[in-house]
Amino acid sequence: MTIQLGWLRTFVTVYRLGSFTKAAQALTISQPAVTHQVRNLEKEVGRLLFERLPQGVRPTPAAEALVREVQGPIDSLAGAIERCFVDRQACRPVHLGGPVELMTSRVIPAVSDLVAEGLKLRMRFGLADDLLATLLDRQVDLILSTVRPRVRGIAATPLVDEEFMLLASERLARDIPRDRLAADGPAVLEKYPLISYAEVLPIIRRYWLAVFGTRPTVRPALVVPDLRGALAAVKSSAGISVLPTYLCGEELAAGEVVPLLEPEVPPINTLYLVIRQGELSRPNLALLHGHLLTKAQRWT
Repeated sequence: MTIQLGWLRTFVTVYRLGSFTKAAQALTISQPAVTHQVRNLEKEVGRLLFERLPQGVRPTPAAEALVREVQGPIDSLAGAIERCFVDRQACRPVHLGGPVELMTSRVIPAVSDLVAEGLKLRMRFGLADDLLATLLDRQVDLILSTVRPRVRGIAATPLVDEEFMLLASERLARDIPRDRLAADGPAVLEKYPLISYAEVLPIIRRYWLAVFGTRPTVRPALVVPDLRGALAAVKSSAGISVLPTYLCGEELAAGEVVPLLEPEVPPINTLYLVIRQGELSRPNLALLHGHLLTKAQRWT
C-alpha cells in the first residue's frame, strides 16, 4: 500500500469542511486535484470515504475511523512547519473557551507541550451558551461545549464522553443504606443534603432520569457554581452530589469519596470541540484541534 502524505492532508481537510470545493479553496489547489487525491486514497485503502451529495459530502464510517487516527499527526506536522518557517510574532494567539473545571483539570495539562513549543493561547471560562455566543462573535476560535450546538456555520466534533457518578465522603457513605438504594431508588437519599452545581440541578437531574427513571424532588442544600467546590463539599461530608469522574479520579483512588451506586451503564454526556466552519485552514487552530482530539482519548 502506497499512500502519499498529501492525500491524507486533503482527506482531513475535506472531512472537516464537508466539501471538495471548500477543501480546494483552503488548500489553494484545484477541485479536480482534491477529487483525484481522495479517489487515490480510497483506492489504496479499499473503502469509500465520502458519500457524494448534491451539496458537499458525507463521511462514511471508514472515514470516521481513519480521521481519528491521522488528523492528530497531520496537524502536528502542519504545526511544525508553521513554527519553523513562519514568523512567530505574526501568528496571532488562538483563543480557547470551555468549562472552568474541564479546562483547569484536563485541557491546560494537555496543551502545555504546545505552549512550550511556541503556540500562543488565550483561555476563557464559561457555560455552553455563553461560550457559543463568544464563538459566533469571533471573540474565541474554539470552544469545548457540554452540548452540541445546532447553529448554521458551526462545526462540532465529538471529543470525549464524561461519565457521572453519585458520590459521598467515606464517612457519610457508611451511614447511607447503599444496599437499598438500587432497589428502593432515590427516596433512600432524601434525608441527606444535596450539593448541586446550580439551583435547577442540571447534572443531578440527568443522573436521576438515567438511573432512577425519575426527576429529583429535593431542593439542594448547597449550591456551588463550580464543580471543584462541589467536590470539596462532598469530601468534607457536607452532603452527596453527582460529579464527572474526570474531576475526582484522585479522590476516588484515595478513598476520600466513594460511589453510592455503580449502575451497569453509567450516565454520560458527550463533550464537543466547536469551531466556525472553514476555520481549520488556520494551521495553529488545526494543530490545537487535532492535539485535543488525540489527548482526550486518554482522559478518564
